[in-house]
Amino acid sequence: MGTIKFLTKLKRVYRVMHLFEEDNIADNFRGMYHLFGDKKIAAPDQPFHFPKGKEISLPDQFTFEGNTYKSSEYLNSAFTKGFMVIQNDELVYERYFSGNSESSRHISWSMAKSVVSALFGIAMEEGYIRSLDQAVDEYLPDLRGSGYEGVRIKDVLQMSAGVKFNEDYHAFWSDINKWGRKFAFGSSQDKFAASLKNEIEPGTKLHYVSINTHVLAMIIVRATGKGLSEYLEEKLWRPLGMEYSAYWLCDDSGMEVALGGLNITLRDYAKIGQLYLDQGAWRGVQIIPKEWVLASVTPDAWHLMPENNKFFGYGYHWWVPPGGEGEFMAMGVYNQYIYVNPSTRTVIVVNSANHRFNEEGNPYAAPKVILELFRAIGHRATL
Repeated sequence: MGTIKFLTKLKRVYRVMHLFEEDNIADNFRGMYHLFGDKKIAAPDQPFHFPKGKEISLPDQFTFEGNTYKSSEYLNSAFTKGFMVIQNDELVYERYFSGNSESSRHISWSMAKSVVSALFGIAMEEGYIRSLDQAVDEYLPDLRGSGYEGVRIKDVLQMSAGVKFNEDYHAFWSDINKWGRKFAFGSSQDKFAASLKNEIEPGTKLHYVSINTHVLAMIIVRATGKGLSEYLEEKLWRPLGMEYSAYWLCDDSGMEVALGGLNITLRDYAKIGQLYLDQGAWRGVQIIPKEWVLASVTPDAWHLMPENNKFFGYGYHWWVPPGGEGEFMAMGVYNQYIYVNPSTRTVIVVNSANHRFNEEGNPYAAPKVILELFRAIGHRATL
């Protein structure tokens, strides 16, 4: 029995190492349940459907730093698999490519981080978590002795925990790839988090560490006594009337891959964007506290501002581009996006399988380039 288990885990490791190859990546990204364990999130009995507005066409072209890109060619070169626009609360554009459809549950990657942030805000409102100024180990004593001991929850939310971590997906021995192989082999994500060490003073530098999100999820689970998928279904999935079921990848101990393992449809990603566009309210009901939403999309310290980082600033697990339009984004590796522009009342959602996402200087993988397409769509709608 032990040998069979070991061989199964070896197969999973092999799959992880070949997950992103060009010939397999699109199928893998819409079928992750074939590869790993997961927890199901049931579709509500009464789903909400965005009303259909007058269909728009995308701008023929857009510009970034003096270069002009044809929109259709850009999406093709970025290996886009789904593209949706919600404008003034109506569905005005929806396209799928390479076998994807409206029912395809596409992996979120780090867009799941923004969902975890929403759940954290709800848990605070419900009194499960008292303050963002509390230290992580007040809720997670098993992280004492790790890089998270004494670190404020707020610094973890703002990717400023000070933990030493290499997030380079193309470096075989990077920390994120070590985590991926350990996950595939069935290891506990909790134990991986406990193995990390501190590098710099918390709250002083924006340093993206995916395991920070896992730590937040650990706090939610310990504080509420509910699994992450269960809490999502109760607090967001049913209240928002999601159209389809979903699933969250999990490790062998049953803990969800909070940092990027959520798999849902394009239309249901759009509902999360719409919820944040409306400052946490949904059809007259406040689902997420308004104050939490506003704080989530507002960098509040020098080290979090766009001008002091590589173009994007950071809030509570949401990215904030420069400019005066109040835009914010959930972003995932391989080019997943939820873009929200309150000034134009635009929500845009993109799923992609861009195996070239990490190529230096590749404009078809750069968030700041596609941001200009998003802006062009929103501005065009207000003319």
